[in-house]
Amino acid sequence: MSLIKLITFDVHGDDRGSLIALEQYQNIPFDIKRIYYIFDTKPGVARGFHAHKNLQQVAVCLKGQCRIMLDDGQRTDDVLLDSPAKGLLIDGLKWREMHDFSEDCVLMVLASEVYDESDYIRDYDDFKRAVKNENSPVK
Repeated sequence: MSLIKLITFDVHGDDRGSLIALEQYQNIPFDIKRIYYIFDTKPGVARGFHAHKNLQQVAVCLKGQCRIMLDDGQRTDDVLLDSPAKGLLIDGLKWREMHDFSEDCVLMVLASEVYDESDYIRDYDDFKRAVKNENSPVK
């Protein structure tokens, strides 16, 4: 089973151009409480390298492309985001890394919560322990 959950957005357009509307609980499966975007990433730079305990996100590459790797502690999966018409849903306890940014990449992320440093897991070994604890049977 793949860790990659892609959302395909409806593109509305005519000879003037195209439009995509993003709406909470319509094509985004949560309340949108924060939006940020990553751009001007230098060649060879990778980003992310963390997990979230509770946050849900949808990543959309508005321009250019980048590769996102997800890891649930047992397996990893990669996806190339290269279209503003598809979004990557990142939910649950997953380690994420972003690689191979094109020079023109603009990666927008919609988040279910405002920034909260206590929700981050920034050490991979801590992430593995959290996954193990999450999957342990209740005693």
